[in-house]
Amino acid sequence: MATISDIDHSDDLSALPAGPVEPLEPASFRLTSPSRHLALQDPTGRLIARCSLWRARDAHGAPATAGLIGHYAAVDADAGGELLEHALDRHRADGCERAIGPMDGSTWHRYRLVTERGTEPTFFLEPDNPDDWPGHFTDAGFAPLATYFSALNADPSRCDPRSNKRRVELERDGITLRTIDVGRFETELAAVHELSLAAFADNLLYSPIGLEAFLASYTPIRPHLVPELVLLAERGGQLVGFIFGIPDLMEPGRGEPLRTAIVKSMAVHPACGGKGLGGLLMDDCQQAARKLGFERVIHALMHETNRSRSISAHYGTTIRRYTLYERPLP
Repeated sequence: MATISDIDHSDDLSALPAGPVEPLEPASFRLTSPSRHLALQDPTGRLIARCSLWRARDAHGAPATAGLIGHYAAVDADAGGELLEHALDRHRADGCERAIGPMDGSTWHRYRLVTERGTEPTFFLEPDNPDDWPGHFTDAGFAPLATYFSALNADPSRCDPRSNKRRVELERDGITLRTIDVGRFETELAAVHELSLAAFADNLLYSPIGLEAFLASYTPIRPHLVPELVLLAERGGQLVGFIFGIPDLMEPGRGEPLRTAIVKSMAVHPACGGKGLGGLLMDDCQQAARKLGFERVIHALMHETNRSRSISAHYGTTIRRYTLYERPLP
């Protein structure tokens, strides 16, 4: 008979023996601060499923009575189903009326599952999961809450014919574009953080993040930055837009030539919306990628209803879909 452990401190993770499922890294526990971590072990003590729980107290569009399930892993559907039932029982006991997952505490960390894989291999910084995990959630009574997609532009030499006119109009409005100054990395990222808080505030399940945690999430990729792929839009010395591109380091890891750049994120300040700034940032980033020798650009992990989808649609074809789930807790 399987047993469930209820863990509320990162130090206790070290007591879990490895099994078909790897224990959660203590660093991930400390970074995301779950209220509890559930570990399911088989009769021999091997770890066969795990997850963490949070309350969605500050998430935009979610009631305070929503609970989150993240850090999810399970060896098979039986273990996953048993674990999810334990997680749902814990959320009910804590007064939650809805469960959302998988989400590692907030949208700033890993969330959603690959639900339509397509033929493209996994790209750098893309979340991945075994193909049966979505079934674990739907079998436990979860239904899709939101869907996301990634798209591929196989010809970054294509330009948006509106870009030159937009550039002139934006410059007339005092908005100019430049590349990131890597020598001032933390200062530049602090401005990106401040803009992100404003630009993403209305996104589904958005919750604010502190500067220290924001910097910690970007610090590991600092050595891989290509300044020409990270563009900042400023007006009067204030950041009003950015696009963050990075090479697909999974390609050389597979022994393939590096030929793909990834648009990881893009944002425009609400006060500058409707001016075409997002489209210009995308076009300039893709043209910079082409000049650097990249043959393809992936637009990563966009919500189906975000404006970034319409910008991406001028260039890209969907290569992957992802789903975030919810379940009422009667």
